[in-house]
Amino acid sequence: MGDRWQVEVDRSVCIGSAQCVHHAPDAFRLDTGMQSHPVEPEADANEKILEAAEGCPVEAIMVTLLGSGEPVFPPED
Repeated sequence: MGDRWQVEVDRSVCIGSAQCVHHAPDAFRLDTGMQSHPVEPEADANEKILEAAEGCPVEAIMVTLLGSGEPVFPPED
């Protein structure tokens, strides 16, 4: 069994560019306010979610390992 991730979007930072929806349409949606949110806050680790987080122009997406809280993206400095 692979890793599970906690996926969050900081809605105070999100600008609604929809890059996350472009990279991972099954994992992110824009609401009526044109802000992103994860379809499922807990998800199996997958490359599309990571691409969405990396592609966010304002780094509003945080991905951590479920349970430990260890950062996946953005990486620790």
